[in-house]
Amino acid sequence: MAGFSAHRITNAAVYLDGNSFFGRCEEIDLGTVKTVMSDFQGLGMVGLIELPDGFDKLEGKIVWNSLYYDATKRLATPFKTVQLQCRSNVQVFNSGGLVEEFPLVTMMTIMFKEYQLGSYKPRDPSKFESPFSATYVRQILNGQEVVLLDYLANIFKVGGEDQLAKYRKNIGQ
Repeated sequence: MAGFSAHRITNAAVYLDGNSFFGRCEEIDLGTVKTVMSDFQGLGMVGLIELPDGFDKLEGKIVWNSLYYDATKRLATPFKTVQLQCRSNVQVFNSGGLVEEFPLVTMMTIMFKEYQLGSYKPRDPSKFESPFSATYVRQILNGQEVVLLDYLANIFKVGGEDQLAKYRKNIGQ
């Protein structure tokens, strides 16, 4: 009988354009790869179904624990992309305790959508939210590619398998 193992991720580090922002972010939301679906109904079908049409925009946000000049230079302009990397540690536990640890790395090309000037209250630390939109995401778990989505190149891979190869061929790409 194979034993049960629990995987846990409880922390991460954020990098922008290769620069570490260790300890400066309070939270990061990398967003969701979400399929756009549309209804399909045909004569003789007793029901309505949904079929995939592509992908919705990929949005996320970083919550900063203060304002940092080296981050602000990247956040304040919506006209330049930023290379975001989020690195975390996956811990594996079984009945004997912690048995393994391996990396989860998410790389994204993003553009910041807002620059928050701040909100201040007495005796309450300020937080600054930076929402972003992504055009590229690649996630690697323990050295294996989980997902790769490049909106501008029409590339979508899951587990290394190209999901859009025939599509690109059919449209002459």
